[in-house]
Amino acid sequence: MAGVNKVILLGNLGADPEVRALPSGVKVANINIATSESYTGKDGQRVDQTEWHRVELWDNLANIAEQYLKKGNQVYIEGKIRSEEWQDKNGATVRGYKVRATSINLIGGRNEGSPASAPAAERPKPEAVLAGASKTDPFPPMMEEGDDLPF
Repeated sequence: MAGVNKVILLGNLGADPEVRALPSGVKVANINIATSESYTGKDGQRVDQTEWHRVELWDNLANIAEQYLKKGNQVYIEGKIRSEEWQDKNGATVRGYKVRATSINLIGGRNEGSPASAPAAERPKPEAVLAGASKTDPFPPMMEEGDDLPF
């Protein structure tokens, strides 16, 4: 039977992405995402717990990270957990985990330089947008109480 390996994270970047290009030209970005949760401890005090997650973004996702992600941004990531093994400076084998992102969404707005941050004079006014809207109601009136219901 096949297994499921899916990770969903919603958190904030702890630093700007670290982006590098492999000899093949493929870009890889590494980011650290903090997720936080709160609970009430046995003593009745609120406890905040933060977990840090290492996330790796490849190819087009690395390009997106390089262009749009900045320290503090809130991001939604979907991906797969990957185990890794390496030697530390003392020669000991270290094992760890990281998330390989399969999709990423920037939450809570865009960074400077993107269309959403254009000066107000360049943005269309709400009245201009609404002026092009249809004047007819696209939704039929709701049933009044007492009308025959189909069930």
